Amino acid sequence: MRILAVCTGVARPVPGKSYKTGIFKTPTDAAVVVDREGLLGDAICNHKHHGGPEQAVYGLGSIDLDWWTKDFGRTIEPGTFGENLIIEGIDSRGVSVGDRFETESVLLEVTSTRIPCNTLTARMGDPAFARRFLQAGRPGFYCRVLRDGVIQAGDTVTYAPFDGEPVTMPELLRTYGRNISEEDRIRYLAAPINDKLRAALTG
Repeated sequence: MRILAVCTGVARPVPGKSYKTGIFKTPTDAAVVVDREGLLGDAICNHKHHGGPEQAVYGLGSIDLDWWTKDFGRTIEPGTFGENLIIEGIDSRGVSVGDRFETESVLLEVTSTRIPCNTLTARMGDPAFARRFLQAGRPGFYCRVLRDGVIQAGDTVTYAPFDGEPVTMPELLRTYGRNISEEDRIRYLAAPINDKLRAALTG
């Protein structure tokens, strides 16, 4: 398993909006420093909803990207959805909170899923894209950085599933903003979910 692409972006205006975004990311062949806040030099414009230690790195699997390419009928390039990493052989439908991705230098732990927002729909040029994204159920995954380092396309990756009851990315996407059962609440809290969701569940 390898890192197929490392993507970063600079702040750019959102089409039809009055604010800037870092969602427009492109692959780089250079090695990139990764710390607890994310990839060095990668723009985060909305710190309320994006970035920070619990959402430091946004990943997508190569299987997800291939699916989107087929769905759109054209090549979807790495970075299109604002992702920082494309990981070979990964399908985000099977990724759970607590799963870990490790390179020789960097250790990442999955904390939560991507929720589609207005910026994503504007970036895709489709007001209905949020619904399409939800229906696809391939949302990618946010990670915290457990070990700082340097990451580069071509790096070998070791994948370690969470050793506990799984909370998958499609499940988090499906239950976002909804009430869940007490059984599911306990299961969510037993996983290393992001701080914002943990606070919501503990009320």
